[in-house]
Amino acid sequence: MEDNLQGVLKGQKIAYFSMEIGLRNEIPTYAGGLGVLAGDTIRSASDLKVPLVAVTLVSNKGYFRQSLDTSGNQTEQIEEWDPSRLMTRLQQEVSVKIQGREVKIQAWQYNCKSLTGGCVPIIFLDTNVEGNSWEDRRITDFLYGGDHSYRLKQEIVLGVGGVRMLAALGFNPRKYHMNEGHSSLLALELLTRNGTDSTKVKDLCIFTTHTPVEAGHDKFDYGLVEDLIRDKNYLEILKKFGGADRFDTSLFALNLSNYVNGVTKRHSRVSNELFPGYSIQAITNGVHSYTWTSPFFRQLYDRYLPGWANEPELLVRVGGIPDEEIWEAHWKAKKELIDEVNKRTGVCMDYETLTIGFARRMAEYKRATLILSDLERLRKVNRRGRIQLIFAGKAHPQDEAGKQLIREIFKIIETLRNEIKIVFLENYDMDLAAKMVSGVDLWLNTPTRPYEASGTSGMKAAHNGVVNFSILDGWWIEGWIEGVTGWSIGPQPDDCLSIEEARLSELDDLYNKLYYIIVPMYYDRKDEWFKMINNSIGMVAYYFNSHRMMRRYVTHAYL
Repeated sequence: MEDNLQGVLKGQKIAYFSMEIGLRNEIPTYAGGLGVLAGDTIRSASDLKVPLVAVTLVSNKGYFRQSLDTSGNQTEQIEEWDPSRLMTRLQQEVSVKIQGREVKIQAWQYNCKSLTGGCVPIIFLDTNVEGNSWEDRRITDFLYGGDHSYRLKQEIVLGVGGVRMLAALGFNPRKYHMNEGHSSLLALELLTRNGTDSTKVKDLCIFTTHTPVEAGHDKFDYGLVEDLIRDKNYLEILKKFGGADRFDTSLFALNLSNYVNGVTKRHSRVSNELFPGYSIQAITNGVHSYTWTSPFFRQLYDRYLPGWANEPELLVRVGGIPDEEIWEAHWKAKKELIDEVNKRTGVCMDYETLTIGFARRMAEYKRATLILSDLERLRKVNRRGRIQLIFAGKAHPQDEAGKQLIREIFKIIETLRNEIKIVFLENYDMDLAAKMVSGVDLWLNTPTRPYEASGTSGMKAAHNGVVNFSILDGWWIEGWIEGVTGWSIGPQPDDCLSIEEARLSELDDLYNKLYYIIVPMYYDRKDEWFKMINNSIGMVAYYFNSHRMMRRYVTHAYL
């Protein structure tokens, strides 16, 4: 084991910290897009042999398993898993001080290996260690669980404990990349290791922010911070760099990083307005092409575009693949999804009907119910040409508004039961996501602007020839060419409309484009639909992938 570990450690230079990382269903240490993006980042780093080591929490009891009753009421079950089945426990232990107690941390290693020969070790931190109190053993149980105190304890373990664990394992990173503010306390540990020289620490740190709204950034009252950290020197540092009134994790990261970026061009602009005086660059997100391409398209790309998996830009040459073969690959992916839907729900969806997919976290700003706002107009669309809708997504256990969205969808499913087939699939996870982004015909995204920092599900859909229909926010502003790569919904990005005007514009666009353009094209003008499929692959997927994204991080942030 030791030899193997040394082999993997050799040459590691970039430490990538993320509270959540989505690698596979059996490792339920992700809640949504942020974690899945972290997983894609790691996979691309492995493929491209970028010398990366990742650090996260083990989240022994997962995020949660979602159960829905017949009215759409969500209940959460623990998703306990055993890291020893998939990972190697490392010998090294470190500790951090919380409320004056020494809290011991052990680590598990999972190697993300690539067929190219690359390998990224991922270090999962775990406080379920003999000698810790019962309370401290629970710190790494639940991803985003508990109250503010629980969250801050987790951030101490991730940031401070993570840096200490890497040092104990023999890593000497040249850069520390914070994926969102949750890991910003790593900069506190780096300050103490560098004689509180902030210039040195800034040179070591990179910060990627994913949140375009003030409320999305973690903030902690100093009373709580003082209770947990109990070190006057630490407290002074936190107030100096993290805000005088409350400890703002993002502000702390901003003040101690030489390179800061948002995750799309639009998001970096919004972030610059949110944090005036800071220079926030843009590196637009991407998805791991091979992971999110269905087996049917993988085979097709392998045949016509050899090498595409490690050079996704080759997808620009999709025009050389016969339309009928592309349609056959899509048809197989669609059949697989519809069969899964029917097995789970007994709703009897069919393969011929235009199928619209909406799957993401059930958060209020993502507006899952926008397409269901005017049932008479939706019925009118369905009379023009039959449609069927597939929804999926989890609401955070404490997000009552998100849970209400699910209940509303269930109510409308009942109302339209004999007219339009609509389903809500339980317990959205990576496997179901892969089936949905490849199996629907049209991918719908309707966030409230400008709250979508990026969004990546539409990029996954494009890799499978699925056409995007989305509000102009996040990544879609960069991917959208109207009627060529897909369709927009509502106002242009810089149109200044009131909330009510914007919503009316969005609803008109949504229903009118479905009625006048999308439905007729799907049923009556298949050659035009094939062109949209081709453009989704050749003009969207070729660019919006994590290989391109990682090359940008290397040249702009890591070197």
